[in-house]
Amino acid sequence: MFGSQNNDDKPDLSNLRELLFADAPLELWRPTDPASNAQEPWLGFDQARAALSGGDRVGAITVLHRIARNPCFEARQRLQAWTGLRALGASPGDDEGKHVCGVVIDVHLEDGLDTLAAYDDRTARYINHGGKVIVWEGSDTPVNRRIDELLAAAQSIVEYIGPWEGPRPGAPDPGLARISLLTPSGLHFGEGPFEDLSADPMGGAILGAGALLMTTLIDMAGQE
Repeated sequence: MFGSQNNDDKPDLSNLRELLFADAPLELWRPTDPASNAQEPWLGFDQARAALSGGDRVGAITVLHRIARNPCFEARQRLQAWTGLRALGASPGDDEGKHVCGVVIDVHLEDGLDTLAAYDDRTARYINHGGKVIVWEGSDTPVNRRIDELLAAAQSIVEYIGPWEGPRPGAPDPGLARISLLTPSGLHFGEGPFEDLSADPMGGAILGAGALLMTTLIDMAGQE
């Protein structure tokens, strides 16, 4: 299923991009529709916040683990639960921590920032610098195969780099590209001039897979 938005009703692209990383403070991770608070996993996040307010750290960790390890939940919800867990000092095991749940690719062109995101629940987002937004919510199509290829390319390099320590950097400067790997252990990323990342064997594989996914998303959106 696709959703799209164009220049006639341009969204706040910076806010949209921020949501792709699922690394907000726990108190800020809330649904846009308050009615969703009564549904999982939003209900679980509310329970975790309530537990923390009552001084029950163990209870909050238990609830967040339940969200983080439920494969039925959206990838960004699982990643956000891991963000909360790490903030509480609860780290995943080595194998679990290196699983790539999502990839975000930023390329800052002369005209603005293009951002592509894909997740292991086979959802994807493409935010074009001109204001076009494509939302993919998954079914058995060529898009899913491209998502799988991108995640596989990312998984092959995550073992070689450690998680970033400290706040996530802002969007890359003009002329730069950034590859962000989203895992239970946190953000792993590489950044540099687009040409340099493309020439790197590992970075080039991810950028190439990302370009194929972006093209497929645009092509399929045009058929809707």
